[in-house]
Amino acid sequence: MGLCVARGGSAPSGVRGDSAGFDSVGPPGPDLARIGQDLPFAAAVQDLRGAVRSRGVAVVQAPPGTGKTTLAPPVVAEELGSRADGGGVSASSGRVVVVQPRRIAARAAARRLATLTGTSLGGYAGFTVRGERRVSGATRVEFCTPGVLLRRLLADPDLPGTGAVVLDEVHERGLETDLLVGMLAEVRELREDLVLVAMSATLDATRFAALLGGEQGPAPVVDCPSALHPLEVRWVPPVGPRTDARGVADAFLEHVARAAADVHGEAATALGLASTPDTLVFVPGVREVDRVANRLRGLLPAVEVLELHGRLDPRAQDRVTAGSGPGDPPRVVVSTALAESSLTVPGVRVVVDAGLAREPRRDAARDMSGLVTVAASRDAAVQRAGRAARQGPGIAVRCYDETTFAAMPAHVTPEISVADLVGPALTLACWGAPRGEGLALPDTPPSGAIADAEAVLRRLGAVDDDGRATELGRRLAEVPADPRLARALLDGAGLVGARTAAEVVAALSDDHRPEGGDLTALLRALRRGHAPAAGRWKEEVRRLEDLASRHTASAGAPTEVSASRAQGSSPGAGGAHSIARPDERTGLVVALAHPDRVARRVGDTYLLASGTRAAAPPGSLQRHEWLAIAEVARAEGRVAAGTGAVIRSAAPLSQEAAELAAATLLTDSATATFRDHRVVSRRVRALGAIELSSVAVRPEPDDARRAVEAALSEQGLGIFTWSPAADGLRRRLALLRRTLGDPWPDVSDAALADRWPEWLGPEVDRLADGGRADRIDLVDPLRRLLPWPEASRLGELAPERLAVPSGRDVRIDYPAADDPDGRPVVAVKLQECFGWGETPQVAGVRVLFHLLSPAGRPLAVTDDLASFWSGPYAQVRAEMRGRYPKHPWPEDPWTAPATARTRR
Repeated sequence: MGLCVARGGSAPSGVRGDSAGFDSVGPPGPDLARIGQDLPFAAAVQDLRGAVRSRGVAVVQAPPGTGKTTLAPPVVAEELGSRADGGGVSASSGRVVVVQPRRIAARAAARRLATLTGTSLGGYAGFTVRGERRVSGATRVEFCTPGVLLRRLLADPDLPGTGAVVLDEVHERGLETDLLVGMLAEVRELREDLVLVAMSATLDATRFAALLGGEQGPAPVVDCPSALHPLEVRWVPPVGPRTDARGVADAFLEHVARAAADVHGEAATALGLASTPDTLVFVPGVREVDRVANRLRGLLPAVEVLELHGRLDPRAQDRVTAGSGPGDPPRVVVSTALAESSLTVPGVRVVVDAGLAREPRRDAARDMSGLVTVAASRDAAVQRAGRAARQGPGIAVRCYDETTFAAMPAHVTPEISVADLVGPALTLACWGAPRGEGLALPDTPPSGAIADAEAVLRRLGAVDDDGRATELGRRLAEVPADPRLARALLDGAGLVGARTAAEVVAALSDDHRPEGGDLTALLRALRRGHAPAAGRWKEEVRRLEDLASRHTASAGAPTEVSASRAQGSSPGAGGAHSIARPDERTGLVVALAHPDRVARRVGDTYLLASGTRAAAPPGSLQRHEWLAIAEVARAEGRVAAGTGAVIRSAAPLSQEAAELAAATLLTDSATATFRDHRVVSRRVRALGAIELSSVAVRPEPDDARRAVEAALSEQGLGIFTWSPAADGLRRRLALLRRTLGDPWPDVSDAALADRWPEWLGPEVDRLADGGRADRIDLVDPLRRLLPWPEASRLGELAPERLAVPSGRDVRIDYPAADDPDGRPVVAVKLQECFGWGETPQVAGVRVLFHLLSPAGRPLAVTDDLASFWSGPYAQVRAEMRGRYPKHPWPEDPWTAPATARTRR
């Protein structure tokens, strides 16, 4: 048994207790010595008592399987009883509320404590989870999920009747548990009698001790190292990758199943046991649990293979946690992370770990969130392996290598940093701490995610501009569902009936995954009782229907969003009943919750109102033109097909129902754009990014002008076609600007675009009036930029043509306007320049001559004619006179007459 030490607090002097710490003052309660028998945490009981008595707050640090969940709550309950009898801080003892991160863990812990205390469930120990409550007036320890306690706090922060709160598994960093840490720390400032205990299975207790300790300093930390038996760790990596584009690779799941079958078959011999022990297999999600369990049933036909995950009904979950009895066959339990720390599966001596986990992720760019498969943390891998050595020597098989283990993140990613924050943002707003400001949270919500969440809540009418909860927001917070689903429940009750709205919301809020993504088919199966957890769903429907009915009765009129949506849709006297057929009412409720996920089929994919494209899974959904999508997830394997997402759950609806549900996204406007050299305008009716209709119309003058101006701003002068004359004038002006500066205008692209009102005003008016940009000559507009009176010297300073000795006027090619080093060029036959010794200049820049052969091919390039005649000409003459004998090639080019003719 491990040594347990309390840091930061100790029992006050004079407190009686035996070496194990089980003596107490007060009325008789359960036999804690018997309950704690063989539990390592029994050694920490006295330290926990001391912390509760001296400070009323403690942080327990103990690995999974030490018995902290079983033993700590009744110890705290006994201390509350002692406090009531002995005149402690408060005269009221109250109930101990133990928060478990999952419903299955809350139920299992309550049943185990009831069994150990020899009481019926709902007596000394009970539980409350969504849709199920087993407590009574005699209940001293109540297990619940974080959401249950959050709603109690929002309803009454004093928590009447509650003497202590125990937050279990805080190391998992669940979002709601993190919120409870901050909120309960604030409650203790007003209720000093409230005992608060946080329990962690990893070495992060000091962090929570600092958060919960308050002004008196960090809370006492009660340590209880695990008393592990010898553990053999085996590394069995797969040949190929563990994941592919579709998720966890099928080949890897086969590898995990075979590894589990192999070690299960040899475990008894390897561990020296008389019979085969139970094996616990960890995989990341429900799909993987199903695949591996089915494969193991084929590999181990004589073994009972059980599944464990959150979607199982309570009876199936209890069958796993109850353990096996004498004469029962050996078991292999295939589980998600449920059995990692918050739930103990008895009889396990072998663990097989896939090394993967499911974590929430938020795609802000596409407004999607969901669970993704990632590498598990090293903390999680250690906890999983430790499950094999709680009751004796064990074997842990890791389906990866040591290098992979070293590369795993050290700790689990806090959910608050990666998840969708719409629900938590509403909770914080209702608590009076918008965005978590001023609250002692383990991690601050990311600014971008919390801002996006507040924007959604404003659209729902749940918060005001300052982020504080409205009256509607408080009503939405009472519904045990995401605020968007809560809004759909309240709006949908008046449109399709409270029963239908409750059925849809209950299915969506409880993570039911429809086959082929068809939510309508799933609801039919749930109504008939043919789907998993149908009983739990029906109970939730009754609760939600009651909430919706009470809201409708108290409101007496359509809700704000219902009214605003109906304004643009004209549903008629029959409301949505006349719009949506019975098989489309499901889609209408989904669309009320997620109007941005209303989608229309475009080719082989669906375009969402948000602008995202998603592919529908094969099946019945693909035949519908319109869908209301409840869940859409990233799907990297589909990027090549033009989508980055796949539809996981959806229901059909009509266009009319889509427009009703997403009326806030409806737009009907004429847009003028500049395209194909002219302004075009279309009146477009759209639902977000989905275009419903588009008709060509004549643009309004103001719209047309704005379109031209926008085109000039975005495309610059590229909207025009430059004629040779306009381009030539611009080049001449550019050279003058470069060499002479002001007052000659800057005609660069940027300068002309910036100054367009000064020189393009009439032309822009013509474009706005229906003219075409490719028919506008920019010569006259450019002349509007000429400075006066200097403009009269343009032909002198930068002439278009240059007179050469032969008598011809040759065109001057000026450099491009954006060429800072370009020179004016004259291309002329060599014979036309005989006798020309002084190289001419244009705007102070010497002309660069391209001297051509009689055939027009370049013979020489020079800006010094005198040097050319005196030197290189002789070599040119020697090479060319034989090739062009009919043209003059005099020995003395200085005296020869310049000509463009032959010798004749």
